[in-house]
Amino acid sequence: MFTCAECGVVACDSGESTSYPRGCPSLEPDRDEVLALYREDDNRRLACNAALVEAGGYCRLTRLEETVDFARRCGFARLGLAFCVGLQKEAKVVSRVLRAQGFAVDSVVCKNAALPKEELGLTDDEKVAPGEFEPMCNPIGQARALARAGTELNLLLGLCVGHDSLFIRHSVAPVTVLAAKDRVLGHNPLAAVYLADSYYHDRLFSGGGEPPA
Repeated sequence: MFTCAECGVVACDSGESTSYPRGCPSLEPDRDEVLALYREDDNRRLACNAALVEAGGYCRLTRLEETVDFARRCGFARLGLAFCVGLQKEAKVVSRVLRAQGFAVDSVVCKNAALPKEELGLTDDEKVAPGEFEPMCNPIGQARALARAGTELNLLLGLCVGHDSLFIRHSVAPVTVLAAKDRVLGHNPLAAVYLADSYYHDRLFSGGGEPPA
């Protein structure tokens, strides 16, 4: 079991290899195999350019600006935008920004193909709005459409939990997340984390097995 989230040493961030605690993933025997993967051309390009974006825009560039910088450094010319229908206004702005930066942009909404939720075996009372036609989110369709368009990097904008998993699984191009869905917190999921020991405590730790802080 790996428990980096509770680590009080974080020797991996300082390079003090003699201080790695017991059970640290840094002690795993596949270090050379991992390095070999980073030396593969595609992985090396993504990793190096991600590091250059981090160094060049650290605490200065917004995530949207970093995404533009990353795509440009990688030499990507055609970007894909997979977005939630509830964020269509935001998707329009993002598309405008990306095009203004010189990229070709293909955008595909989550409700593409208008597939009824009944095709998944869901019953009427399992819909958000029972009694009405309700199309399922179709992240596999989004991924396939963007693959047909030949996108080189796909951006996720507000896909639902689980739907984003399906998109990432089926995307041909590399994927980065521009924004994560959180309808309650204005698409800022970390707000619940920041309030986990105060306003959201009872809701988040209601499972009965709260670990010590």
